[in-house]
Amino acid sequence: FTAETEEALLEALDRPYISGLTLLGGEPFEPDNQRALLPFLRRLRRQLPDKTVWAFSGYTWEELTGQSRARCEATGALLSLVDVLVDGEFVEEKKDITLRFRGSSNQRLLDVPASLAAGRPIPWEG
Repeated sequence: FTAETEEALLEALDRPYISGLTLLGGEPFEPDNQRALLPFLRRLRRQLPDKTVWAFSGYTWEELTGQSRARCEATGALLSLVDVLVDGEFVEEKKDITLRFRGSSNQRLLDVPASLAAGRPIPWEG
């Protein structure tokens, strides 16, 4: 992120008709990406605390909270700034266009604050 990019994103998000930010593409929970996203999400939460943050990850909740190549020093803090996690890789054989907010049946919609509090994945009911 450059300072100009952060400013542009925060300005774009500061509209009443925009409910939040979605992290996807590439892999937001790749360790280098986590380290880059963490300061930005902290700033977003400070400046626009009512905006929601969704993240799509090919990693599962268990991989992000346990021992895996995705887990790094930024993972816990980054997860604490996310509201909803869509976890798991898209699997073409499990593609289902009737699912809400996800593309394949192996992916889950998780309520991150509730999951962190419970110490286990809690489905998002929104």
